[in-house]
Amino acid sequence: MSTVFRVFSYLKRYPLLATAQMACAILMTVLVIVFPGVAQTITGEVIPQRDFDRLVPLALLAAGAFFATNLFNALRIILNNTFEQKVIFDIRSDLYWKIQRLPMRWFDNQRTGDVMTRVTEDVTSMERVLIDGIEQGVVALLQVLVVGGYLFYLDAKLALITMIPMPFLIGGAWAYAKTSPRRHRRVREATSEMNSLLHDNLDGIQQIKAFTREETELGRFNESSHRLRAATLHLMRIWALYQPSMEFCRNFGYALVIAFGAWSVMQAPDDATLAARTGVFVAYLVALNLFYEPISRLNGLNQILQAGRAAAARVFEIVDAEEEPGLDKGGELPRPVRGRVVLNRVQFSYGEGLATLKGVSMEAQPGEMVALVGHTGAGKSTVINLLTRFYEADSGEISIDGVPIDAVKKSSLRDAMGYVTQESFLFNGSVRENLLLAKADAGDGEMWEALRAANAAAFVEALPEGLDTNVGERGVKLSVGEKQRIAIARVILKNPPILLLDEATASVDTETEKLIQGALERLMANRTSFVIAHRLSTVRNADRIYVLDHGEVVEEGGHEALLARDGTYAMLCRQSLMA
Repeated sequence: MSTVFRVFSYLKRYPLLATAQMACAILMTVLVIVFPGVAQTITGEVIPQRDFDRLVPLALLAAGAFFATNLFNALRIILNNTFEQKVIFDIRSDLYWKIQRLPMRWFDNQRTGDVMTRVTEDVTSMERVLIDGIEQGVVALLQVLVVGGYLFYLDAKLALITMIPMPFLIGGAWAYAKTSPRRHRRVREATSEMNSLLHDNLDGIQQIKAFTREETELGRFNESSHRLRAATLHLMRIWALYQPSMEFCRNFGYALVIAFGAWSVMQAPDDATLAARTGVFVAYLVALNLFYEPISRLNGLNQILQAGRAAAARVFEIVDAEEEPGLDKGGELPRPVRGRVVLNRVQFSYGEGLATLKGVSMEAQPGEMVALVGHTGAGKSTVINLLTRFYEADSGEISIDGVPIDAVKKSSLRDAMGYVTQESFLFNGSVRENLLLAKADAGDGEMWEALRAANAAAFVEALPEGLDTNVGERGVKLSVGEKQRIAIARVILKNPPILLLDEATASVDTETEKLIQGALERLMANRTSFVIAHRLSTVRNADRIYVLDHGEVVEEGGHEALLARDGTYAMLCRQSLMA
C-alpha cells in the first residue's frame, strides 16, 4: 500500500481544504441516523398512540435532516473537487518537471508512447484514487462507524448478528487487493504498448504508405489491441466473481437480521412491548441499509483503488528515476566565455559493451572552427553529446577555458552553447514562438535581424502571417532548408560563444546549401565552432580538422596538410564521402 500512501502524501499540502472537507463529511454522516430515529419514534410511539400532533414535527425533522445532509454533501463535493484538482495539478507538474530532468540515456530506453501514457492516462487513473478514495472512501468508512455504533445502541444482540458477514467481506476485499495489482498492471502495460505502437505508426505514416504496409501494420495494431482486450477481460472476469460474492455476503446479512429480528419482536409479552420492539426493529432495518450500503460502495472502490495503485506505481517509476547529474550542482562558467575547449583522453560507451570513444583528445582555441570528419559511427556526434553533457564521459576530462565541464552546472554550460542538428526540430507553433525559445524577451527587430543573417527573412516574409505563421508539428509546413535556416536564426538570436553544428547542410540541395553555408559563416564568425560534416565545402576552411575512426582520432591538421599526408582524410575525399 506504500504507493497509495504516497499518492495521499500530496494531500498534506492543503490542510485547510482537507479539514473543511472532513468536517462536512462528519456532519453529513452523523445526520444520516436522524431518519432511523424518526422512523423508530413514529412506528413505536406515534402510530400506536395515534399521536397526530407529533407526526408533522417529526416529518419536518426528517426533512430538515435530509436537507442539511445534502447541503453538507454539496459543500463536500465542491471542496473535494477543488482539493483533488489541486493535487492532480501538483502530480502532473512534478512528473513533467522530473521528465525534463532525466538523462538522455533514460530516453534512449523508453518508448515515447509509453511515457505519454504514463503522463496522461496513468495520472488520470491516479486521479480516480483521489476522487473516489477520498470523496467516497472516507465518507463510507465514517458512515460504517457511525451507523454501526447506532446499530449497537439500538440492539446489541442483533448488531452482533449483523456482523456475521463482516469477516467474509473483509477477507474477500483483502484477497482481491492482494491478487489484483498484477492484473491491473498487465492492463496498464498493454495500454502503453498499444499507444506506443500507435505513436510510432503516426510518426511513420509516410513510410507505411510508401511501402504499402497498411495491412501489415493493421495486423500489428490488432495484435496489440487483442492483448489489451485479453488483459481487460481477465480483469473483468475476476471482478464478475468478486463483486457478486460480496453482494451475496451483504444480502445474507439482511436475511439473518430479518429472521432473528422478527423472531425477537414476536417474543414481546404484550402489545405495548410489541409496539416498542417494532419501532426499534423498523429503525434497525432503516439503519441497516445505511450500514451495508457504504460497505458495498467500499467493495466497488477496491476495484478503482487497485487500478489507481497500478497506475501510480508506473508514474512513480518516473518520479523515482535517477536525475541527470549536474543539473543543480556546480559553479558557473566564468564570463565572458572565451571558448577554449579541450578534450583530454576522453572515453565513452553507450552501454552496449563497445567503446564509442577511445581516449579522444582534441583542442579548439577561442574563435577557431574545428571540423570532425569520419565514417558513420566514428564517434563524431558523440563528441557533441559529451560537450553538451547530454551524456557523461566515462573517463578523461573536457574543459572550457580551463574549467572542467563536470564542475559546471549544466544550465550554465548549455547557455554558452548553440546547437544546430542535421534535422532541426521546430515546435508546433509560430515562427516567432520558435525563435523566442532562444531569447524570451527578443523584439521583432532582433528576430528579423537574426532571420536576415540566416538567409531566412525572405521566405518568412512570404509566409501568410509572417512571424506568426504556424509551422506545424516538427515544422512540417516548411521545407528542410527552411527549417534549418530558422534553426540557425534561433542560434544567432541566442548569440552563444560556442557553436555545435551536426551536419547542418547534409539534407539539402546545392542551392539551399549555399544559403545555409552563408548563414553558418556569419554565425561562426568570432566563435569557437565544432562542425560535423560530410561535405568538403563545409570543412575545407576549418582551422583544424580531426579525423575519427572507430572512436579514435587518427589524423588532425588543416585541409591541405591532411590531403598531402594522403591518409584517411584524403581517402574520404577521394571516395566522395565529403564531396
